[in-house]
Amino acid sequence: MRAIALLLFAAGCASQGPDTDWRVTGGDPGNTRFSPLDQINTTNVARLRVAWVYHTGDLAPDQHGEIQATPIVVDGVLYATTPALAAIALRAASGTLLWRFDPRTTHDARRTDFSHVNRGVVYWADSRDRRIFFTAGRKLYGLDARTGRPIPTFGDSGSVDLAAGLSRAIGDAYLVATSPGAIYQDLLIQGMRVGEEEGSAPGDLRAYDVHTGAIRWTFHTIPHPGEFGYETWPAGAWQTAGGANSWAGLSLDTARGIVYVPTGSATPDFYGGARIGANLFANSLLALDAATGKRLWHFQTVHHDLWDRDLPAAPNFVTVTRGGLRVDAVAQIAKSGFVFLFDRQSGKPLFDVAEHAVPASDLRGERAWPTQPFPLKPAPFARQTITAAGVTEQQQRFRTLRSTFFAPPSRRGSIVLPGFDGGGEWGGAAVDPETATLYVNGSDVPWIATMREPAQLPPNPGAPRPGPAVYAAACAACHGADRGGRDRAPSLIGLSGRLSQRDVRLILDWGRGFMPSFASLPLVDKAALLEYLGYAVAAADTAGWRSPRKAASPYEFVGYERWRDTSGYPAIRPPWGTLSAIDLNTGEYRWRIPLGEFAALTARGMPITGTEQYGGPIATRGGLLFIAATQDAKFRAFDRNTGRLLWEATLPAPGYATPCTFAVGGKQFVVVAAGGGKLGSKSSDTYVAYSLP
Repeated sequence: MRAIALLLFAAGCASQGPDTDWRVTGGDPGNTRFSPLDQINTTNVARLRVAWVYHTGDLAPDQHGEIQATPIVVDGVLYATTPALAAIALRAASGTLLWRFDPRTTHDARRTDFSHVNRGVVYWADSRDRRIFFTAGRKLYGLDARTGRPIPTFGDSGSVDLAAGLSRAIGDAYLVATSPGAIYQDLLIQGMRVGEEEGSAPGDLRAYDVHTGAIRWTFHTIPHPGEFGYETWPAGAWQTAGGANSWAGLSLDTARGIVYVPTGSATPDFYGGARIGANLFANSLLALDAATGKRLWHFQTVHHDLWDRDLPAAPNFVTVTRGGLRVDAVAQIAKSGFVFLFDRQSGKPLFDVAEHAVPASDLRGERAWPTQPFPLKPAPFARQTITAAGVTEQQQRFRTLRSTFFAPPSRRGSIVLPGFDGGGEWGGAAVDPETATLYVNGSDVPWIATMREPAQLPPNPGAPRPGPAVYAAACAACHGADRGGRDRAPSLIGLSGRLSQRDVRLILDWGRGFMPSFASLPLVDKAALLEYLGYAVAAADTAGWRSPRKAASPYEFVGYERWRDTSGYPAIRPPWGTLSAIDLNTGEYRWRIPLGEFAALTARGMPITGTEQYGGPIATRGGLLFIAATQDAKFRAFDRNTGRLLWEATLPAPGYATPCTFAVGGKQFVVVAAGGGKLGSKSSDTYVAYSLP
């Protein structure tokens, strides 16, 4: 049985010896994030030291940036990406640069710097060729793995425009790809990230020919007429609806030829009056024939999503015991804190899933789905409800909010717990294939979803409103009154040095990422706002600007608000972040601990509280779990059998990424990106490698 289990990661990790690779970001095509290495183990991990440090060199001291990438390692070469979205190749044993490919022109660099990250690259090889594929902005690049030079016969001189070949033309609507795709034979199956607002791009999943860049198949996640699921949308929705995209990464069963695709919400995220219905295949785990894109099975984890409950991570392969038989399964973590477990072949849930009644919406025109699926096991790995007793100091506000789990967004505000960033997030989970144990970290931080009627702006018949007034009305709720940024909204201080005037105007007109469109702003208000943000705007500059439009939705989302107390901590009692081990044979927890700490609270005698987290764990045969992910900038190793902390180190900035481990020349290394940048933390351009002396 152990030999069967080890097949889960054999395709991604070479057998243990002088060299052991980490060939895909998830460790293997099934994203187990498990390594067979045991040179570093529970008896010696306390002796880990820094082996090398690599600075990418493309982040100015005062510049905001992030590195969310997990490196891959193939034949002694480490491939990764930088804060400015360059691809790099390093000698894995020393951190010495071999090559660097920077796709940016001045314009592209500024556009991608605002809101785009990259979580890793893809490696493909045959007997004659070795290629690296990665994304930056709207482009999918194909590079020679030996030199970093673009492959001239791939796409247009080495790149493919991800907007080409979609179900419809999308103009300047936001479209990037944050997570690497999956290789099946000579296909690169690639998802993408789109906007969250009205008018966003559709979430088509495409398979590209690795030789030419041509699209070989497309799966419509918003079904077209005659396709399964079309009736779960209003007629013709495929021509206007957006989202239902797969941004979190994919898992691939190479033996069965099945790709497993987690998808996100339909758009706009928080009001679905124009998309009445269950909205297949949004918020679904899809099993597709990897060669053709044909649907084999699906399971929708949220019906008619109104909470941005995207499936946030690639699913994990695991083999479990049921009735004395071994069953190949796929586990999907969710932002909600649920873990769904399915038979990998049939899609049958391996723990029962019940449809429970949930609250109705109180917004006119909205029809929230009356039930949602609840897996009966395992128990959620993050809290989903709170009472007034669980609120630290804002009980009065708590009483004004809708607080029931799955309460739709409302004008008075609805608590979303876990928050918009989970629960589970893009760092994903890890699996021990020998014991069928799932290791997952999660955040326990409440957010608030508030809706309002679109602001009715005056026609400005006289003098235009001053820029500060426009900013206060349109921007301050998310970016802060001081323009310093908060939560998901970046700082706008010094924006004119990072983005061109055209880029900012396009963002205002079309939205980008989590930011909605502000096309309804009068042109004079846009000009005043741009001047307030540091741009010189001449009358000629406004030619061709998008004219104000009336919002189609009767409501708009106020902004992403983490609910915090007056000291800046989450407004509920700890823990605020955890690390758990779940036996997927039984659905029971092996252990659970808080993960991360605030030094100021610890100094006051508080037990470890845990922190909000970005990034996930990896597991090794050496009995270890390695994870960074926390706000305190620590990189930790735990005993995976007990959850006991065995080692920790302080990184140059928080490691908001999932690490990798590999061996070169008989020595095992563990590498993590320390990019920081989230949650108000410092940014860094650093990869750090650790090994034994």
